[in-house]
Amino acid sequence: MFNGSIVAIVTPFKNGQVDEAKLKELVEFQIKNGTSGIVPCGTTGESPTLSTAEHERVIEICIKAAKKRVAIIAGTGSNSTDEAIHLTKNAAAAGANGALIVSPYYNKPTQKGLYLHFKAIADSVDIPIILYNIAGRTGVNIEPATIAKLATDCKNIVGVKEASGSLEQMATIKLMCPKDFILLSGDDALTLPLLAIGGVGVISVAANIIPADVAKMIKHFEAGNLKKAQELHYKMLPLVKTLFIETNPIPVKTAVGLMGLCSGDVRLPLCAMAEENLKKLRVALKTYGLLG
Repeated sequence: MFNGSIVAIVTPFKNGQVDEAKLKELVEFQIKNGTSGIVPCGTTGESPTLSTAEHERVIEICIKAAKKRVAIIAGTGSNSTDEAIHLTKNAAAAGANGALIVSPYYNKPTQKGLYLHFKAIADSVDIPIILYNIAGRTGVNIEPATIAKLATDCKNIVGVKEASGSLEQMATIKLMCPKDFILLSGDDALTLPLLAIGGVGVISVAANIIPADVAKMIKHFEAGNLKKAQELHYKMLPLVKTLFIETNPIPVKTAVGLMGLCSGDVRLPLCAMAEENLKKLRVALKTYGLLG
């Protein structure tokens, strides 16, 4: 269920509110273009600035719009264990297929604290849990030994979205964890290398605007068509790099706006792109064939 191209979907806003109609359209756009899973309320969905009510509503909309055609992995992480448990329980009750739980940000817990945090969340629900390791945004790395202990001790902790940037760490996780433990890329630029060491897919930012190509690259790799997978990897790479010239999700949100998929509005403290970076983004989108 949790493999292939899984999009970390943006949350569209209109007049400062969640644009529910556009969110439904985005879910349909993803499904029609081969996306195998959707993560609402991740970092790319601007979860830190969604209210609890908005957070729960966005997840509910995605579940209903998907109509069980693809997996919905609800972003329900928090730096408060109690809040993460609340969000995860609500997502489970709404019918989410799983939950993506980011490591606590700002608190900088010890490895023991991380273990206890994730175990408490996993123990509170029956749905599968995917850990999200991104020290660059949270200030703390979930060490491979901690991930392996969680995978062994908690039957519903089934995988990790790895955004450490270290292929060595990713390989160590694969080596230390149970054979069926799911390894997903958290970095579009490293999806193909991660597949080569035993990963099964990506939770993708780029799939918001090029869902078909992200999905095709993984399918080509799975089919043994390495050359075709490499061609798509290198086709996407310049665009992927441009999507991170400012803090995610500013560039991808701007891109979906330029492409007319939904409004490109972001919530403070995120703000509009600097003019020079906006020009670079426009060039990248035009070069890729996404803008006329």
